[in-house]
Amino acid sequence: MLVRRLTMIGIALAMCLFPALRASAADPYDIDVVLPITGTFAFVGTTHQKELQVLEGVVNKQGGIQGRPVHFIFHDDTSNPETSLQIHQAILAKHPAVVLGSSLGALCQATTPLYLTNGPVNYCFSPVIPTTKGSYVFSASVSGRDLIYATIRYFRGKGYKKIATLNTTDASGQIGDRDIAAVLQYPEFKDMTLLTAEHFSATDTSVTAQMSKIKALAPQALIIWAPGTAFGTALHAVTDIGLDVPVATTSANMIIAQMKSYASFVPKDVLFQGVPYVAGAAHKDSPAMAAYAAAMKDNGMPQDFQTGMAWDPAMVVIDALRKIGPNATAAQLHAYLEGLHDYTGITGTYDFRDGSQRGLGVDSTLIMRWDPDKSDFVSVSKAGGVPM
Repeated sequence: MLVRRLTMIGIALAMCLFPALRASAADPYDIDVVLPITGTFAFVGTTHQKELQVLEGVVNKQGGIQGRPVHFIFHDDTSNPETSLQIHQAILAKHPAVVLGSSLGALCQATTPLYLTNGPVNYCFSPVIPTTKGSYVFSASVSGRDLIYATIRYFRGKGYKKIATLNTTDASGQIGDRDIAAVLQYPEFKDMTLLTAEHFSATDTSVTAQMSKIKALAPQALIIWAPGTAFGTALHAVTDIGLDVPVATTSANMIIAQMKSYASFVPKDVLFQGVPYVAGAAHKDSPAMAAYAAAMKDNGMPQDFQTGMAWDPAMVVIDALRKIGPNATAAQLHAYLEGLHDYTGITGTYDFRDGSQRGLGVDSTLIMRWDPDKSDFVSVSKAGGVPM
């Protein structure tokens, strides 16, 4: 009798606890995201924020992570590396498995040391940061060096062998300087010449002096590695002094709204490093591409470089957590990502076993030109930057 009574009490307690267990299972899975929502890089940060808000809805309609809805918690680093570092340090105190962001090389460079060896996993939305094999830091899209490789390959293929650069003095520009110098050392570019490497601060309001010097050297093409409002400042100078050459820039500026705002002074030939989801040229039949394209259309968002930049990183992480469970530790998530391969996203098919911490190469990019008449980007090269 006593046993029966104890059994009934146990059943009653289980029934009382069951709703609580169900509620716990349905609790949101919070993912912290650090973005430059305000400041110099707000064009990029706000685009990533909107993109992830859309993705959150898509993922949760699919059941979230094993029944738990995904919830992105956004933190504004104000486009300031020091602020970004402080925010990341505060997030780490909560011991999450993963942190997403920030959006630009200069911001991610400041926080990379926090994640190199012990985690949590950090997925930066900039393609230009240096990565270390086996570290907990992953970088979005094709590497900045491969983006520049495709750009210079395109220039050479078009016969533009004398080039100049105008880069910002911050970390993003410094990375551009480094990668341009490295790529120009490739044997296939031995007949190309870098006439001058000019610089300016991201906060400068005029670069007429630097642009005048560049024009006097008669380059055949110009690279401006300057994200955000600094790119607008540089384009103003290009138009003001009448420098009529193709201008290539970082894909951080590949935002339709941003380019539309430059309509009154944008040069006629501005080039970017595109990827499949921008061109709509690859993986059309894949579930990933179909979901992304439908989500962009349903939410009135264009398919430009930045509206897809955060998509694959977030989906890679979410799909990993779906496989190994929402209680995964940083070490478990890291180990899973390190071995992930044949994963088809909207940028290409990933293989993280190559040690690049990004899983993509130069063949996942192509050169695209801003077409002001269409208010869109159009392809001008084959995969890898080979001219059409």
